[in-house]
Amino acid sequence: MRRRTPPPPAPLPQRDGVDPVRLRLPHDGAWATVREHLVERLTGAGPGTVEGMLAAGLIVDADGRAVPPDAPYRPGMFVWFHRELPTEVPVPFPVEVVYRDAHIVVADKPHFLATTPRGSHVTETALARLRRELDLPTLGAAHRLDRLTAGLVLFTVRPEERGAYQNLFRDRRVRKEYEAVAPYDPGLALPRTVRSRIVKERGVQAAREVEGEPNAETYVELAAHRGGLARYRLVPATGQTHQLRVHLNALGIPILGDPLYPEVTAPVPPDDFRGPLQLLARRLEFRDPVTGVEHAFVSGRVLDTLVRSAP
Repeated sequence: MRRRTPPPPAPLPQRDGVDPVRLRLPHDGAWATVREHLVERLTGAGPGTVEGMLAAGLIVDADGRAVPPDAPYRPGMFVWFHRELPTEVPVPFPVEVVYRDAHIVVADKPHFLATTPRGSHVTETALARLRRELDLPTLGAAHRLDRLTAGLVLFTVRPEERGAYQNLFRDRRVRKEYEAVAPYDPGLALPRTVRSRIVKERGVQAAREVEGEPNAETYVELAAHRGGLARYRLVPATGQTHQLRVHLNALGIPILGDPLYPEVTAPVPPDDFRGPLQLLARRLEFRDPVTGVEHAFVSGRVLDTLVRSAP
């Protein structure tokens, strides 16, 4: 079995808080040159794009040297380049820093802002913003929140410690608590624990529940209600994609502002920040795997559809 060679450090600096793209050339293949492989691999770049980048010296090797257009193919070779950044509508809400030390940054993310660069959201992400605003180019995300969900996100300062914090989430050693605003159903028996099997298929926007061994578990509790709306406290024991949204929808109380559940709605313009999903990552608690400190953080954000009050 071939042992994977760890990637060398990036020879290119970040751009607007975004890392350069790193590609490793496969060990198996019949390409004669690096150019041939990249043209085949980067099909979405458009005709002539790879050739133009090579000619301009924009694709570099591990030493930061420009890869020549006729460079022979070398299996296992790493190359780096900066992708063309998409034009993005600025998300007009700040990322608040709740806590910062030498190891972690805990941020309070607004609705509509992605956690990390992905797809059409690159510079307008919590990670890229914090790297720029805090001057922390090594900052990395220990986990993610959906773009439409607001609340607490844990970031790591030192790359060599990132795995220890990611393992907290993998091993379910983080206590997460959410709030959601959804319709009030006086006939719904709460509190209760919802368990089901959730699958999310690539290319399909919404996740769905299927028969089988449960892989998702959420504790649901009524916190307050007024008129036809209620505020719910949600404590997930697992972290399946869209788990809270799927479980509340299955209970007949879909979260307000949800564009996917109970049915997928037409996309809104990118500059329309009205009607945010009424879901908030309220609390985050864990023992720090590096310092041993017991942390408990609370979001300062408020879901604006229902003022928090006693039932």
